[in-house]
Order: sequence, then structure tokens, then C-alpha cells
Amino acid sequence: MSLKRVFDLVLTMMAVCMLLPLIVFTYLLVKLSSQGPALYWSQRVGQHNRLFQMPKFRSMRVNTPQLATHLMQQQANPNRYLTPVGSFIRKTSLDELPQLWSVLKGDMSLVGPRPALFNQDDLIALRTENNIHTLKPGITGWAQINGRDEIPIPQKVALDHFYLQHQSIYLDLRILLLTVVKVVKRDNITH
Repeated sequence: MSLKRVFDLVLTMMAVCMLLPLIVFTYLLVKLSSQGPALYWSQRVGQHNRLFQMPKFRSMRVNTPQLATHLMQQQANPNRYLTPVGSFIRKTSLDELPQLWSVLKGDMSLVGPRPALFNQDDLIALRTENNIHTLKPGITGWAQINGRDEIPIPQKVALDHFYLQHQSIYLDLRILLLTVVKVVKRDNITH
């Protein structure tokens, strides 16, 4: 077992213990505010471009098209798809909490490139060209703390490539700490 995997498991178990009341609260908030399941399972591209199912708390109405945020923004009034609590749980990143399960399962890491949707062909191709597909995707990453939803795909891939070349436990800790700051400040969130 690699040091990064041990790091992921230890921190994830600690996070689950600390965040359990918030996880239960968010589950109930989603379940009671809209019809449908509280969890949404999204088909994502993982390490070596293998598909996996990534859980999120459902922030969008049932039957919303599976599109990346930047593509959803191009539609007329994408907010019409949000559940009553959808905007809140997305802006606070509470919708991401179930991904701790994906870390425990081994599909994801705490830190790595954000997993692309199965249909983000442009992002998947660029990542594959730059060997980023060899990394396990993360709940947060270097691109997340340097722009999140606001940066174009080529810049996102360049940031992911930087992470590929410089990955370390120290960099992971730095990214995790900066992620907390970004979430608290709600920086670079477009939805």
C-alpha cells in the first residue's frame, strides 16, 4: 500500500468521524426538500480512463441532463434544474461529502484531478495526452484551488499536469488546507 493511499485512508476516516453529523444533516435536507433519492450517482472517468460511479448529494432535479458545469451554463436558465437546497449545498460543497466513500473504496483520492464526466471528451483527450489519466482522481486538486469552475479546459489540464509532475504528501496537505479556505470563502464557484 502506497504512502498516499495510507494518507487518504487515515484522513478520510478522520473526516467521516468529524463530519458525520453534517453528512446526516445534508442527507435529510436533500431528502426532505425534493422528490427523488438524496444521493446521485454520476458516471465519471477514473484512473487509466476507467469509468466508475461517483456519489454526490443530489443538488439537481431528477432527469437533469448530465452536463459539465461550463456546458450547463450555456443553457437558458440552468438554475431551473436546481432543487430547493441545490444552490446552497453546491456553494458550500456539501454535495461533495459522499465522495469520501469513493476514497475509502479506492476509486478516488482526496487530492488529484477532478474526475471528468463520461461525456467530457475534450477534457479526457487532453488529460490522456498529458498522462494525467494515470492519476487517481481527487475530491479536490491543484486546478480546484486555482480556479475551479472558472478556468478553461486547457488551463485546467495544465494545472493537473503541474500536479502530476510535483505530487507529494506536502503538496496534498497544502491543497487540502487551501481547499478548506476556498470552500469557506466560496471562491470560484459559478453555480
